[in-house]
Formats: sequence, structure tokens, C-alpha cells
Amino acid sequence: MSRPSATLRTAVVWDVLRGALDQRAELADHAELEVLDTGGGTGNFAVPVARLGHRVTVVDPSPDALFALERRAAEAGVADRVRGVQGDVRGLFEVAERGAYDVVFCHGVLEYVDDPAEGLGNAVAALREEGGTLSVLASGLGGAVLARALAGHFTEARHALTSPGGRWGGSDPMPRRFTPEQLTALVTSTGLEVISVHGVRVFADLVPGALVDTEPDALEALARLEAAAAELPDFQSVASQLHVLAGIPPRGVRPAVH
Repeated sequence: MSRPSATLRTAVVWDVLRGALDQRAELADHAELEVLDTGGGTGNFAVPVARLGHRVTVVDPSPDALFALERRAAEAGVADRVRGVQGDVRGLFEVAERGAYDVVFCHGVLEYVDDPAEGLGNAVAALREEGGTLSVLASGLGGAVLARALAGHFTEARHALTSPGGRWGGSDPMPRRFTPEQLTALVTSTGLEVISVHGVRVFADLVPGALVDTEPDALEALARLEAAAAELPDFQSVASQLHVLAGIPPRGVRPAVH
């Protein structure tokens, strides 16, 4: 089954992030934000954020991804606003500064780390004490169960549904998946307040690419459907990915992260 375009797959997240960046800049009273993108890879989000006028530090363990990031930023004319450093969220403060960022992205990270709570705690500790915004994107359990079932792999679908990490078998490339409740609970356990929860790729991974390519206006209609379903809990539970936006409470007080 072919897939619709990457733009559709990230549209919901990008729409949320655009609004969150604008709001954070207004609250911080400075137009140029310091953004930390943990696991940012080749810059799918970092480069567009830099084009908005913000400074982005990307932390990723892959030197190949960081090389591609550097090239991508140069081609976009934002090389002076994007800095890539090799590292991971577990050892985040070996390469990034604690409490120095207005916004932190933790995208595609919690599925892979040994201790998601520790990794997320480090991401939160990178936020400015006086106010900051956290964006978390992680794989959804329901989307994987639905995809395996629709592909005719019913035993694997049941295994994913009942296994602690949401994996469908030994050959599953994803180490861990989350339900909306699990992911929001993990975020709130850091002391942050959840601002919004969205389901990402509710339908996009299930629709044959040929259908989107051949039907007039199908891509736009699918994008509108994704946007309409993203905020509804019933559809979040079967999304391929889950996006949680959170912030430091107005009082600026949160538990210490060690």
C-alpha cells in the first residue's frame, strides 16, 4: 500500500506548532525563540521553524542525519539559525544547556529510549523556568493494532493490543507505543500542564496512495478530514501517532528533575 505525501502526514502537528510558537513568542516578549529539537534528525521540523525566524538546536545520535540536516538548512538559507549536535535525550545536558530553551520538541524519541520518563524529564528540564512549551510526538498503540488487523495479521493485532509495550511481535521495529492516556499521564507527571492532544495520521496510513493520486481534490479532502478528526478522543485512540502540547504552569513551579 503506497502512502500519501509526507506533508499530509505532518500537517496536523505543524499547524499546532505554528500557533504554539507564535503564542510562546508573544508571552516571552521576544520574536526569536530558542528551540531544542531532540531526535530532530534531518530537520523535518527544525528547518521550517528556523525559516520562521527562530534559532534551533537539533540533538540526534546519527551523524548521517546531522549531515543531511546541515545540507538541508543551507539549501533553505537558514544555516545560521540551525545547529546540529550529536547526542541523545538520555545524555542531553552533555550537549545542550539546562533551562535555556523556550520550546522543546521531543518527537519520535520516547518510543526508543530505555526509560521514557527519564528522557521526557530531561526534555522538560531544558525548558526555561519562567515559561516554556513542550511538544511530544510518539507512536500510537491503536493505529498499529488497526493497521495490523486491516492487513489480515489478526494474531499480531491482538498481541499488540495486549502486550505491555504495544508491540505486535519480535520483528516489530517499534520498541514501544502509547495510548493517549499513557502519553498524557507521562507528560503531566513532569509537572507540565497539557494544552492539547491530537491524533496524527488517523486515516493517512490506511488510505491507498493511488486513490489519493487519482481522485480530484482527494488530498485536500483527506487533509481536512485528518484535521477534523485530530482533536476527537475516539479518533485519537486509533491514530498512528499522538501529539501532546504542554507548558509550564503559569506559576512557573514544577517538580525538580534529576
